[in-house]
Amino acid sequence: MNLFYAPDLLPDASRYVFDKAESRHISKVLRKLPGDTLQLTDGKGGWYEAIIIKADPKETMVQIRWHAQLKRRNYRIHVAMAPTKSNDRFEWFLEKATEMGIDTITPLLTAHSERKKINKERYEKIIVAAMKQSLQAFKPQLNDMTSWKSFLDQIRDTDDQKTIAYCRAKQPLKEVLTGSNDILILIGPEGGFSNEELTQAKLAGFEPVLLSPNRLRTETAGMVAVASVHLILD
Repeated sequence: MNLFYAPDLLPDASRYVFDKAESRHISKVLRKLPGDTLQLTDGKGGWYEAIIIKADPKETMVQIRWHAQLKRRNYRIHVAMAPTKSNDRFEWFLEKATEMGIDTITPLLTAHSERKKINKERYEKIIVAAMKQSLQAFKPQLNDMTSWKSFLDQIRDTDDQKTIAYCRAKQPLKEVLTGSNDILILIGPEGGFSNEELTQAKLAGFEPVLLSPNRLRTETAGMVAVASVHLILD
């Protein structure tokens, strides 16, 4: 089954016209024809079934048959991570974390960050493709690249359960999570967080957690964090 992304589709819509890129994919790549059934999502939990009434590479139109609003799980996962020097590795994390089920991703600019700029438009495309591939109705939110100080200011008063992955931490993640709040996990760059950043994180309410007895790459730590939260709380 293929899933198609329709971000501006409204719950009460009776018809929908895909943009040029999705229209071409439907009519040229998949060779869909009028009368064929499609599954759509708006990325906000809306799931739709529709019938093609016009198959055109520039403008494919569908008739909406039914709509359902899916519920989110009772917790949300937010990973704030310093993007890796190798862009491929960070893009791999975006793809796999989306497939596994992540809600928010914040690229962090830290003292030891080796990548100081991101291509957010490309990252969004990777996330959408992974969402469609894994047949999910919720698209993860990708935030702008955020400096360490700005990020701490933004989340200081939130109710998230705040954790920071640290290889010298004593408590494993499973001993810290309560499941009563949304979970925010900080993942440092290849060079790790600076001592000053670790101190600032603790003062901001972040609890150091151990993800593995082994030293993990940045993108691996991110994946272990997402997988662990699901295993612990589901």
